[in-house]
Amino acid sequence: MRLSRFAAMTSAFFVTTALALTGASAAASAERPTATGYVALGDSYSAGVGAGSYDSGSGSCKRSTKAYPALWAAAHAPSSYRSTACSGARTGDVLNGQLAPIDSSTGLVSITIGGNDAGFADTMTTCALNSESACLSRVAQAVDYIRTTLPGQLDGVYNAIGQKAPAARVVVLGYPHFYKIGGSCSAGLSEKSRTAINGAADEINSVTAKRAADHGFAFADVNATFAGHELCSGSPWLHSVTLPVDESYHPTAAGQSGGYLPAFASAA
Repeated sequence: MRLSRFAAMTSAFFVTTALALTGASAAASAERPTATGYVALGDSYSAGVGAGSYDSGSGSCKRSTKAYPALWAAAHAPSSYRSTACSGARTGDVLNGQLAPIDSSTGLVSITIGGNDAGFADTMTTCALNSESACLSRVAQAVDYIRTTLPGQLDGVYNAIGQKAPAARVVVLGYPHFYKIGGSCSAGLSEKSRTAINGAADEINSVTAKRAADHGFAFADVNATFAGHELCSGSPWLHSVTLPVDESYHPTAAGQSGGYLPAFASAA
């Protein structure tokens, strides 16, 4: 009889304690704001350069309403949406000028970054205007930078994002292959140069994916969605050399909606 009474009292104690702890935990959760806002960071590929329909308020950053962040936000209606992505942005620009909208209420962050640090524009200019050997040399220089210097720069950006938005899902997106090898282009760069440029894209994607994973971030590879829509494919979702020149080698509106958006949506 005494044992039964003791067991009942013990049981009641643990139940009461459990309820108290559960209630405290629930109260703490209720006080904690839900992280639901979305912030887009990065370079021209996230700003939407090449897609047209630019927001006049974004100035030289050329943020497009047809860029994948704007398209995703329009479809999913997050509690808030801000894009600070900017044409020409490097890792230092993200750290110094793009992180202000991120805070504890941020639930989702997207970013493309690293191409400009590695000399994307200069590499493509060299390849378009000079010999095959000059192109291959400049690509090799970019690849060396990607392997040796870029990882530390990415770490700096990813650390800053993680510190400002610890509850956020962070999706890092890669860059597509520019060229379909053996495709329909009969002029322009040599196949050797095109292959080297695609190889450089593979290098930066590999480094970016590794650094993202080490920070607990998701990586979205866009090569699968862009497959069959590279330059020389007959149905490209990338501009070749254009006027204005800053849109050269950037996704078209179709590249943003058909290439970047589904890759991001799957990872988000």
